Amino acid sequence: MSEAPLLDAGAWRRALSAARRPYHDGYYAMYTNAVGGIVTDPALMLVPADDHVVHRGDGVFETIKCVDGAVYALDRHLARLAHSAETIGLLLPVPRDALAGLVVQTLRAGGRRDALARVIVSRGPGGFGVNPYECPRPGLYIVAYALPPSFMDAHPSGARLRSSTVPVKPGVLATIKTCNYLPNALMKKEAVDAGADFAVAFDERGFLAEGATENFGMVSSDRRLRVPGADRILSGITMHRALELAEDLVRAGALAGIETGDIGRRDLEGAAEILVFGTTPDVTAGVEWDGRPVGDGRPGPVQRELNRRLQADIRSHPAMRTPAFG
Repeated sequence: MSEAPLLDAGAWRRALSAARRPYHDGYYAMYTNAVGGIVTDPALMLVPADDHVVHRGDGVFETIKCVDGAVYALDRHLARLAHSAETIGLLLPVPRDALAGLVVQTLRAGGRRDALARVIVSRGPGGFGVNPYECPRPGLYIVAYALPPSFMDAHPSGARLRSSTVPVKPGVLATIKTCNYLPNALMKKEAVDAGADFAVAFDERGFLAEGATENFGMVSSDRRLRVPGADRILSGITMHRALELAEDLVRAGALAGIETGDIGRRDLEGAAEILVFGTTPDVTAGVEWDGRPVGDGRPGPVQRELNRRLQADIRSHPAMRTPAFG
């Protein structure tokens, strides 16, 4: 085995720059409270190895979308971030309004009017043990990076779904957005290995839960929009906004109602439509589940109308948009 060289700071920086890869082109800017500033060189977008978020997954996060120069649902995402942090006994490093400002500044430094912002609040650096009290203060990392196209724009025929064998997270851990995403990563691996787009989890009672990063719902044969209850899933920002938008469809008679509660496999087998909700999927049509067609195997009218309304909401609803660019 060849001997690893001992590098000084200058040699380390040169080595990092030489290690640049094509995927770094999608990393636009990063803020960290470790230095209190923003960088745009991907080689400098680093997290300390002794931050507990690295070796323990001890932290919380949100992924927020900026479209046409404005951040969508920023207040709702930061409210959920604060709730997740509070649940695990983690204080936000800055007040929420200051955090919103840092998100906007980081996106602006990245220079792209269409981007994603990942906001991570960690237990912080301080050691390699498991005791969270060895960390003097929380860490804060905000990264602006490439926004992929909405799923239905890239795949207009809809998504293939696969039932997951990965157990859902227990208790309160299922309802908060922590950085311990190993089960989620394994679910995504299952989907990719099976040639599917999304994996669908079921709880130990056999009821619909969630995906790797998505919520799911269904439209029944009697035109009722149904989503799972909140006790075993992360309460999705996109899903809840879509439900608010769906109220107009109820008033117009396009839907018979909106329901929240247990959804079993038999319910899904008889569904007219299965819907996928998320920050990047928006409202996506699930057209195949475990190799069987959903409904007639094509995107349905509720998905099309809800996604159309959501796209309009993202681009034009003043109360849901926080300007990041002039």
